[in-house]
Amino acid sequence: YVTDINFYKQSYLNGFAHFYGNIEEYVVLALLPNYLERKGSSLVFMVDDLIAKTKNSESGFYLNNLDELAAKLINLDKKGQKVLLIGVSFALLDLIEKQQFNLKNTIIMETGGMKGRRKELVREELHQVLQNGFGVSEIHSEYGMTELLSQGYSKGNGIFETPLWMKILTRDTEDALTIQQPGKTGGINVIDLANYNSCSFIATQDLGKVHPNGTFEIIGRFDNSDIRGCNLMVL
Repeated sequence: YVTDINFYKQSYLNGFAHFYGNIEEYVVLALLPNYLERKGSSLVFMVDDLIAKTKNSESGFYLNNLDELAAKLINLDKKGQKVLLIGVSFALLDLIEKQQFNLKNTIIMETGGMKGRRKELVREELHQVLQNGFGVSEIHSEYGMTELLSQGYSKGNGIFETPLWMKILTRDTEDALTIQQPGKTGGINVIDLANYNSCSFIATQDLGKVHPNGTFEIIGRFDNSDIRGCNLMVL
């Protein structure tokens, strides 16, 4: 449990504003079916607050009503409204199988992989399919986890940036105590200073690479490590 939920709010609101600007300029549409079906998801808490902060009645969650979501996306985009569609990968794929889009004013942001619902795709393949289906040039991504109160964001090509209070390092896959220089693939270690009353240092089972400018990319998972995520906890 989070000792003071205001630390989490301050972190994700400042982080979003840093990368995307004023939330009130957006309509936020959320396609997070498995997350919605369980209680206590930090992602749902964050997105629910972002939806409220838009102060726009068009913002909201969608579960299985994909036809309604498709119609709203097309209508809002034609009006020139800035839209953020945030969704788990398998649900975004379900949506473009129902409807092909050509969106001009919409950001598509995926929050993670198939989590057991579909065949896992490498990021490049997934993003290409989503780009074609939504008619957009880039697919954005959010990198976070329930153990962290901060998120990294990618505006395309799988290259993530972090807010100033979050830092990514990689460790040697054979020696967990050795921190690597930028450019080498290793296990992702996260420093998150927003974890004020809990552990600010998390060693994940993600594999990735940090670039000299501090940006990073996620390459995959350690062999035999469990695929994890809030939307798997019901299984």
